[in-house]
Amino acid sequence: MELIKINANIRTATGNGPARVLRREGRIPAILYGTAMDPVLLSVDNRELEQAFKQTASGQALINLVVHDSEMYTKSVIVKELQTHPTSEALLHADFYEIDMDRKITLNVPILPVGISKGVEEGGLLQSIRRELEITCLPNQIPAAIEVDITDLEIGDVLHVKSIPLPEGVELQTETDFTVLTVVSAKVEIEEPEVEEIEGLEVEGEAVEGEAEEAEGTKKDTDSEEA
Repeated sequence: MELIKINANIRTATGNGPARVLRREGRIPAILYGTAMDPVLLSVDNRELEQAFKQTASGQALINLVVHDSEMYTKSVIVKELQTHPTSEALLHADFYEIDMDRKITLNVPILPVGISKGVEEGGLLQSIRRELEITCLPNQIPAAIEVDITDLEIGDVLHVKSIPLPEGVELQTETDFTVLTVVSAKVEIEEPEVEEIEGLEVEGEAVEGEAEEAEGTKKDTDSEEA
């Protein structure tokens, strides 16, 4: 995965009022976290961040964050949390987490079925049981998606995690017997199973935690503005 450049400015003002001013200027508040650093308050251009996610199909962007301070410096980061407006889906707040390009990270990537299965051509339906896989790899080896060839799947066939070929350097963190895809008869009523959402980013076994500053205040603020 290629690093995407995003510029960030240091901010000193906090709270709902300054956050509103930033958004009117086309920027959003952000925070930079890291294991060996104190959190840094930032603001980023809304359009730059949106463009970063448009350049990746995985929903996970690897970012070269250029911080403009008294002395400009860069950090390799990943988006740990992105808050959006519940109705307009406008970006409201971003949490960045610094990563070491030589240290493996754990994250989820989407599964991408490729081709048309024989079973579907015969009138069957492709049912996705799991849409993401949890993997571990170096940041520059993060795939945009895990491609799965489904052309040989017939009605009644089941594809398990263990049957999926992985890109070089990518390791699974998921149970290998778990069902990913199946082709069922169109006469069978399909019930979507509940899949537990895996949240958070883990760096070599250490969970990355931290609540976004102003998160609750931002939600209340946007709600009051709508009112």
